[in-house]
Amino acid sequence: MTRLQPSSTWWTLFLSLVILLGCLVIPGVTVKHESFKKCDQSGFCKRNRAYADHASAQSSSWSSPYALEPSSIHFKDGLLQGTILKAISATETVRLPLVVSFLESGVARVVVDEEKRMKGDIELRHDSQARKERYNDAQKWVLVGGLGLSKSASLNPEQEEGVTKILYGPDNKYQAVIRHSPFNVFFQRDGQTHVQLNNKGYLNMEHWRPKVEVPEGAEAPPTTEDEGTWWDETFGGNTDTKPRGPESVGLDITFPGYSHVFGIPEHADSMSLKETRGGSGNHEEPYRMYNSDVFEYELNSPMTLYGSIPLMQAHRKDSTVGVFWLNAAETWVDIVKTTASANPLSLGMGAKTDTQSHWFSETGQIDLFVFLGPTPQDISKNYGELTGYTQLPQHFAIGYHQCRWNYVTDEDVKEVDRNFDMYQIPYDVIWLDIDYTDDIKYFTWDPLQFPNPIGMEQQLDESERKLVVIIDPHIKNQDGYPIVEEMKSKNLATRNKNGEIFEGHCWPGASHWVDCFNPAAIKWWIGLFKYDRFKGTLPNVFIWNDMNEPSVFNGPEMTMPKDNLHWGNWEHRDIHNIHGITLVNATYDALLERKKGVVRRPFILTRSYYAGAQRTSAMWTGDNQATWEHLAISLPMVLNNGISGFPFAGADVGGFFHNPTTELLTRWYQAGIWYPFFRAHAHIDTRRREPFLIPEPHRSIIAQALRLRYQLLPVWYTAFHEASVNGTPIVRPQFYVHPADETGFAIDDQLYLGASGLLTKPVVAEGVNTADIYLADDQKYYDYFDYTVYQGAGKQHNVPAPIDKVPLLMQAGHIIPRKDRPRRSSGLMKWDPYTLVVVVDSNGEAEGTLYVDDGETYDYQRGGYIHRRFHFRDATLSSEDIGTKGPKTAEYLKVMSAVRVEKVVIIDPPTQWQEKASVTVVEEGAKSASTATVEYHDQASGKAPYVVVKNPGVSIGKTWRMEF
Repeated sequence: MTRLQPSSTWWTLFLSLVILLGCLVIPGVTVKHESFKKCDQSGFCKRNRAYADHASAQSSSWSSPYALEPSSIHFKDGLLQGTILKAISATETVRLPLVVSFLESGVARVVVDEEKRMKGDIELRHDSQARKERYNDAQKWVLVGGLGLSKSASLNPEQEEGVTKILYGPDNKYQAVIRHSPFNVFFQRDGQTHVQLNNKGYLNMEHWRPKVEVPEGAEAPPTTEDEGTWWDETFGGNTDTKPRGPESVGLDITFPGYSHVFGIPEHADSMSLKETRGGSGNHEEPYRMYNSDVFEYELNSPMTLYGSIPLMQAHRKDSTVGVFWLNAAETWVDIVKTTASANPLSLGMGAKTDTQSHWFSETGQIDLFVFLGPTPQDISKNYGELTGYTQLPQHFAIGYHQCRWNYVTDEDVKEVDRNFDMYQIPYDVIWLDIDYTDDIKYFTWDPLQFPNPIGMEQQLDESERKLVVIIDPHIKNQDGYPIVEEMKSKNLATRNKNGEIFEGHCWPGASHWVDCFNPAAIKWWIGLFKYDRFKGTLPNVFIWNDMNEPSVFNGPEMTMPKDNLHWGNWEHRDIHNIHGITLVNATYDALLERKKGVVRRPFILTRSYYAGAQRTSAMWTGDNQATWEHLAISLPMVLNNGISGFPFAGADVGGFFHNPTTELLTRWYQAGIWYPFFRAHAHIDTRRREPFLIPEPHRSIIAQALRLRYQLLPVWYTAFHEASVNGTPIVRPQFYVHPADETGFAIDDQLYLGASGLLTKPVVAEGVNTADIYLADDQKYYDYFDYTVYQGAGKQHNVPAPIDKVPLLMQAGHIIPRKDRPRRSSGLMKWDPYTLVVVVDSNGEAEGTLYVDDGETYDYQRGGYIHRRFHFRDATLSSEDIGTKGPKTAEYLKVMSAVRVEKVVIIDPPTQWQEKASVTVVEEGAKSASTATVEYHDQASGKAPYVVVKNPGVSIGKTWRMEF
């Protein structure tokens, strides 16, 4: 039960009682649907769906009322500008400025705005202080590059009446076909259409119009539109005043010939998105993106969760395309798939499936990016150029994190730390939830329970371990609390619709929210993390930003009223989905230099996120439950986040709510070691379940899984580096690795680790002792532990997976770097030697990479790193430098000169090697060649033989070769 201070408010007491009572009964699903809107309870969602239904019902007779005015079209230097006219009557139109940018990367951007709002030529209701224009500042928080206009984009000389064609992209092989009336755009690659905008005619921009006030007793003028939620909307006892009236935007985006679409996290659903208009196995509701604190969320649902990335990818055999909908307001997406019958004259070709998506947001512009691929890697790269690549975190961050709500004293933390050592279980980080604070006042310590935080942090530092503490955006409104008094006096808090400081309730009770849209608030927030302000913290303390959707316990849908005001007088409705990352960005800047001149890479965990959050933080999937179903859904959720540009993702190992069985907890650890962000977490009312508390044999099995994660940290860090330079996911789904294999497109319960060729399928069901792993390619795969051989080529193999085994295969053709010496933390492994596992393919070849840096500073940006490519061909294993030299290169190589390769394992070598006793080793800078001992190990049928080279003595940072 939550510990209460004598000064705790009635609200804290009430919340604690509710939480305790809630834990006495454990229903299967406890999400309160009545607290969150469905589409027919969201006015603009209902209106846009009805608009689409009307257009569909009209079928061939429907004509979208939007037309591009031909005389307004101007194209120059990769930029097309014009005006779309929306016909609202036979004599009246609304002017909508259009800008289509053709970028150097081959990406196209389409922006549609509203002239009246842009000019401020509208009237606000209720004497509101809100901005008049549509929100146009999302790019400030989201976009960091990739916006250079194409110098080669040009008008297609073969123009048609009523159509404008633009050639762009690599070698001008892309084409945008812009039809004037009705307005639509087809994006083509190699002469084939891949993305269609407004093909169904669902384009809808709710233009500004004055509210016609009807005198009391008078009859309202007739209208064909449902105005019931145009001007005010009530839900859950809260009335949203909508000073600008209706202003939603909607657009249909079709992917012709594509039957699978992925992305738009965060939802607890399959990776291949389902249809949303009903039918067997489909959803009835659209996918919703409105960052929310959803208590014990349900599975297999389009319901909104904590984060939103409005990036959708469509995939078919050997082709991936995508769209990015840059809008920070509440957004819904409908998906419908239509299949045309096969043409009897098509020489056996199958039916064609089109996926039609319909996007609608409550406010803002239409701001859309179109990616034409053609590979999943192209989408990752192009999207990353726009929104930034994943940060390269400090090395400790990819180790194991131990957390629960709550470690109750600093002695409790120290005892947990000692027990990990006693049982020889590695971990890197321990976490503190809200109760470390003095009465939930952030930047303070409880003087009774945490009297000596420095001593606690120093003990952790002895084993190179870290501490993470929670800091949320709600600041307790209590007299005498310096933080809230500063925030109020400097006017740095979010305001209500009347311009007064907004007060709501969260963990501390009555609270105010820091407004990190305000540059002055950011500067102030940064100062709070300095060592002389946040006293009791050392450099090994990092930050957890939770509840930043924002979660407001007494607000509509557990969040802020939409008519709240942020800096610049933007309404909360305009910026809701990017609210969380404004706080994270400010925290990131705060951690960059807590002490002048000492710069270290920050580590921050966020619950709420949007596109761009990958630059500064890790994320997790929120308040899951200790059930097999929640374990299973974590895999597609993490994979989906990865292909959506935010791969530093994980789920609470063991489940946050309730108590897992020993089997479930064990299997969850075996799955959790494949989350890029690997943290165990639990509710305050669950039983303590640190690994050392679990009875044998499961304690040893969990420890074994943890040691496997640490053994493979070189692979993980190399994958993180790759993600940080080109956006590729850290863990990859089947379609991403095998884009031509249609059988694997919907598989989302097995994954590849980076480019290492390691393939795993965690066990996610009770009582199961095997794993059915699908192998798409014709390479051999080998069991990681005993080298059992599995032949690929579109086959599913039943791999043994007893409770003490992680199902893990190695794809032939790869070289896997490991560190085999068990340590207490990753920091203590820094100087340990490497083992190279060479998995030879049918051509007798293999390849792999390794990236290493100091794991802490930004010296790698100045050449302070090692980046090697290992080759095995023609019976020779070699290491070559693929890094770029800089001013820090020589210094780092000198520091790492003693770190060596202690062992090489070659799997499935030529049989003639049975007689080989030694290998010749040639290293750069050595006076002469040397030899190393070779041991050949034959195995029983079904298991591959292997060779072990002992102590070759080569440096990990040098060029060398081993000749067999």
